Amino acid sequence: MILDPDSVAIWLKQHPEFFEAHSDLLAEINLPHPHGTHAVSLSERQLQTLRDKNRALESRMNELISYAGANDNTSGKVHRLAVNLMGTRSLSAVLDVVTRQLKEDFAVPHSAIRLWGFAQNDGRVEFSPVQDELRDFVAQMETPHCGHHAVYETARWFDDVAPGLRSFAMMPLRDSVTYGVLLLASPDEKRFYPDMGTFYLNRIAELVGAALRAQTHGSEPAS
Repeated sequence: MILDPDSVAIWLKQHPEFFEAHSDLLAEINLPHPHGTHAVSLSERQLQTLRDKNRALESRMNELISYAGANDNTSGKVHRLAVNLMGTRSLSAVLDVVTRQLKEDFAVPHSAIRLWGFAQNDGRVEFSPVQDELRDFVAQMETPHCGHHAVYETARWFDDVAPGLRSFAMMPLRDSVTYGVLLLASPDEKRFYPDMGTFYLNRIAELVGAALRAQTHGSEPAS
């Protein structure tokens, strides 16, 4: 009868008492060292495997702790943004808070806001005309759009610095309808990327959108 390796493995799992009856085999069987060319005993190989698993688990634990710390730090920044927006009493104050805190707290060097459909228009750049294609694109967004290229006309919103920008995050501003967009931009291509998480970007957009709507309440956006 010829046994294949899988059959031997199954049999040993079903008969662990084999090693109790032949404990001397554990010291006699030599296997290649996982990190070298010399041979080690079966028990040494098992010990090394456990050490490798422990190191992997420790590395994963440290990674999770690092993520938790980063998330806690970001949550604090979002909270400060919310508190400061609650204290605003004008559209100018909202825009000043958003620009300042995105730059100082979130290390986003460039941001732009465009609002449309409002009767209110005091000549601010935020009420500048926006292409219909861009408005339709933003209206159809379900989550923030992140990538390495500006869409439609948005690169022009940053004037002279536009050629040096390498990553962008676009967030719709909406309630029952979409009435604007918040665009973040950075010269760092790793700052915003297509597969990044957007949980906090969503929260920021919701806060900014609510603050802006509070200051434009006298002018309802067209549906």
